Amino acid sequence: MTDPANKTGKVRVDKWLWAARFFKTRTLAKTAIEGGKVQIDGHRLKVSREIGPGDILRVRQGWDEREIIVTAVSDQRRGAPIAQTLYEETPESMARRARAAEARKAAGAMGKPSQKPGKHERKALERLRKQFDPS
Repeated sequence: MTDPANKTGKVRVDKWLWAARFFKTRTLAKTAIEGGKVQIDGHRLKVSREIGPGDILRVRQGWDEREIIVTAVSDQRRGAPIAQTLYEETPESMARRARAAEARKAAGAMGKPSQKPGKHERKALERLRKQFDPS
């Protein structure tokens, strides 16, 4: 889905991430790029870096990290079904995200306490923390 105005077949990475609906605004995309959460071939990017079809990006959002292959470029934000045609996620990335989601789900199965700790529980927790405090 190359834009007619885009003659070179390349577009700025922040515009592409916004158009592909990874981020709600270009400002959020820019912040993620500057924070090192978007990489190409294992290297950090600059916001103005141009990408084209065939480039492999690694995008980290929250708990998830996706490895995607750019299949088309666009600098216009369209509907979600169209935006999903701009990239393809690698099978290894999908499997890795599924395993991580299962691990998070299993860790959450331990449950949270139903109430705040009382005076005696707080004191016991403080003693435990002091015991393992490296300072």
